[in-house]
Amino acid sequence: MRRFENLLFISDGVQDELDGLKQALSLSQAHHSTLTVLIIYPELPDSLGNYQGNWEQALIENTKLQIAQAKSALSFSEQSVMPIILAQSSKKPSTLIIQHVIRDNYDMVIKSASFNQNEAGLKAIDMELLRQCPCPVWLCRPITHAQRKVHVAVAIDAENNSREETDLDLMLLQLSRSLADDCDGSLNIISCWDFPYEEITSNPFIHVPEQELQLSIKEAEQKNIDGLKKLITLSGISGPVKEFHPKGLPQTCIPDIIESEGIELLIMGTVARSGIPGFIMGNTAEDIIQNTKCSILALKPKGFVSDVKAY
Repeated sequence: MRRFENLLFISDGVQDELDGLKQALSLSQAHHSTLTVLIIYPELPDSLGNYQGNWEQALIENTKLQIAQAKSALSFSEQSVMPIILAQSSKKPSTLIIQHVIRDNYDMVIKSASFNQNEAGLKAIDMELLRQCPCPVWLCRPITHAQRKVHVAVAIDAENNSREETDLDLMLLQLSRSLADDCDGSLNIISCWDFPYEEITSNPFIHVPEQELQLSIKEAEQKNIDGLKKLITLSGISGPVKEFHPKGLPQTCIPDIIESEGIELLIMGTVARSGIPGFIMGNTAEDIIQNTKCSILALKPKGFVSDVKAY
């Protein structure tokens, strides 16, 4: 099972990031990981260049204060999880983050989710990290429960048709099982299925007897159930599991289940070279992320290479 040993938390040093820091500190504590906080701020104009040192120090001091508040809220000792704090200016923060990941071998980026006005979707920096960051990306939204009461869910494509897709599903299952064990112990697994021919068969020119149609729908559902059972067996995970096999499009079904079940963390895949139905950024996965109101941990398949270069 993958362990996270080198975590990177992204901050602007100004906003209230208490919820994100609490999630980063909790994960670092659970995995005995090194945690680095990277503060990224806009470049100062030349006329204010003499103040850059003071500005960086003010951002660092504010971040230290928020870290202390997060530790207190988690009942952590002052000595526990001592993050490394860095500050750097950049015109392209997402590129800077990814370059740090590549150069310094971070194995997870954690960041408070940032929204456009009226929370109309995630800001460009978050979407760029989801598309291009080579390591898993954890976008934090507020979690009201203590860690031991947090509900964890994972979205799985149970009807994949390639080794790449299977490997991603297995990674998702194994990681989500590990995180669920650190939380309330129960893992919610969501695998959507659909029968796109249902509307076609209602066409009077392509009449299909109702009994035959229902049998085909039932077979499609069973294929999804059997596919997930096989993946769970291959993954080797155990422990309490609650399966969901909703009929419909993932971008609709998954947010509905997240809300109805009170899920606080959703683990899902994002980008695949050969294309994973339901897990392609810019299409279904992007819709799920934009419509889901919980923290999200997004993984990419093995072999993914970012377009961003280390230097």
